[in-house]
Amino acid sequence: MLDDLTLWGSTNKVETAISRLRRFEPEEGYYVATSGGKDSITITELARMAGVKFDLHHNLTTVDPPELVQFVRSQPEITIERPDHTMWELIVREGIPPTRRIRYCCRVLKEGGGIGRTVVTGVRWAESTRRKATREIIEGCGKYDRMVVNPIVDWTDYDVWQFIRERRLPYCKLYDEGFDRLGCILCPMARRRLRLMQAERWPKYYQQYLRTFDRMIAKRKADGKKNAYGSRGGDTAQDVMDWWLSDQPRPNKAQGLLFDD
Repeated sequence: MLDDLTLWGSTNKVETAISRLRRFEPEEGYYVATSGGKDSITITELARMAGVKFDLHHNLTTVDPPELVQFVRSQPEITIERPDHTMWELIVREGIPPTRRIRYCCRVLKEGGGIGRTVVTGVRWAESTRRKATREIIEGCGKYDRMVVNPIVDWTDYDVWQFIRERRLPYCKLYDEGFDRLGCILCPMARRRLRLMQAERWPKYYQQYLRTFDRMIAKRKADGKKNAYGSRGGDTAQDVMDWWLSDQPRPNKAQGLLFDD
């Protein structure tokens, strides 16, 4: 199962991942961070197979798909971490929706867990070229005073699904509806096609984003900041949404400023 052929022979990825977990196991046990997605399902099962001590944690983002939250809550012995601020509050406070470069939402809603612990994640190189270049099997994180272990960092999507099916592990039903990524609804890191699918699948969240953009615009105006789109025209919540879902870069002064700070 999950044998990887190399110049030096065959390597069993499951055995390798289990070995990694056993090698770095801290005395107090691991803090396993789970999103409820396929990678999190995999690392949780591997931790059980490895026989290491661990506790399971999920950070609510307030914009998680309802079906995913339901699946997460069905997991045994899981701790649900609630954020100090909702996504809606953060957007108004920051004065701009989160973007690929401005990811304040991850910092506030997802990355603060496991302070002072050794955290296990399902990060994989196959997810992006940036992760391939920057992520390692074990990492230090001085900002949050923690160590991070990524036992399946070298697994492919195929490896993950093969493992889930061979182990007959339950998973969120959204995967069977065509969603290949189960992150936050309308997350700017997702592909546009997926974000449009999410907007159609969860229209109440789409409308909540629009109401939040209205509040964001009103606060910017009250603070004396501009919202003019210039050549893009308009200054409404729908204008913000259309730009946000377009995957277009933030307009510069030559194009007409979207957000003038």
